[in-house]
Amino acid sequence: MAGLAWKRFVKKQSPIVSEFETQEQAGRYECWFRAKVNTSMNAAIPNVPHNEVMAGARKVIEKSNNRRRLA
Repeated sequence: MAGLAWKRFVKKQSPIVSEFETQEQAGRYECWFRAKVNTSMNAAIPNVPHNEVMAGARKVIEKSNNRRRLA
């Protein structure tokens, strides 16, 4: 249940209502977003699997929690 706690902070949005004021703004965002994705996908850096990133994040969090306990 705790894993779903974030859902209460997420505002439900209608799929019909745009978050942009104009179609031009939506189009510019779409171009920007696609360029960012393409740049990332074509980057020379190696991909890191999600589970490896999460394992590293857990280690950082645990280390921080241990420091707080000792302080």
